Amino acid sequence: MHQDQAYPFSSEHLAINQRLLDEGFRPSGRYYLPQELQARLEPQVSPEVLNLTPLVNDRGTLVHRMVISEPMAVVPYEHIVEYRGKASPAVAYDDPGLFESRGNAVSPWRPDSTAIRMSPTRWKWGDEERRQYVAMHNEMARLLAKTVARIGGNYTDVVAWVAPGLTHRSFVLARDERAAHHVSTSRMIAGTRMELLGANDHLPADARIACLPMPDDCKRAILRLSRRLGIGIPQATAVYSRGATNATPLALPELLDVLVKRLARNPLTGERTRRHDSSAVESRR
Repeated sequence: MHQDQAYPFSSEHLAINQRLLDEGFRPSGRYYLPQELQARLEPQVSPEVLNLTPLVNDRGTLVHRMVISEPMAVVPYEHIVEYRGKASPAVAYDDPGLFESRGNAVSPWRPDSTAIRMSPTRWKWGDEERRQYVAMHNEMARLLAKTVARIGGNYTDVVAWVAPGLTHRSFVLARDERAAHHVSTSRMIAGTRMELLGANDHLPADARIACLPMPDDCKRAILRLSRRLGIGIPQATAVYSRGATNATPLALPELLDVLVKRLARNPLTGERTRRHDSSAVESRR
């Protein structure tokens, strides 16, 4: 991954982090992505969006940002560039082939490959690719849960800010949460149904990751987007699905209102946060 492909420099992360800055959050330290990237920022974007330290506001609410990313499961912002004095594995991550629709997430040289070539550049998954998808999916969920179980006690709230329809949301949700999020519980492979497990399946009920935005949040965001742009719901839905200029809807202001509201409350009481509360926000890559 080149420096300009680092998570925080994606259009989605830039928009999300700029919104947090606009809401009064400030970096808690001086650890940045390489300086040369700052010259490439749009004028309306603060250089602080490239700061990798946790964010804190004047009420003492601290936000520790992490990225849900395959195949490493979780990458804290402060370890995106460097880890233990060396280049972080996150600067050279490898997609393990979790996106069937791309048509290129295959390893046709493997002796167990069942992929079918559809064109010079596109492949169709077979049973073995789908079987390995489930195995990798469930291992990612296990590693994510292991991390949250180890560090979750340091936070009053752990939130996954992941787009509906993405595999990353499936990494998080427990079986009893999936219907509400319209996420599959299993995949049928060679006549056998294989269960998809999420991190919350491995975590106690009181330590689960909150997965946002909810489907109803998304519906309200589309309605508000249509009003803001002065267009009909079908057109607004199309804009929403593309996230305007971003990869997903997560950076749209109508959805970021949901995240900001969550960060402004005490998860134990539902009221506004008291001083020194902290949240771990996990965004998809």
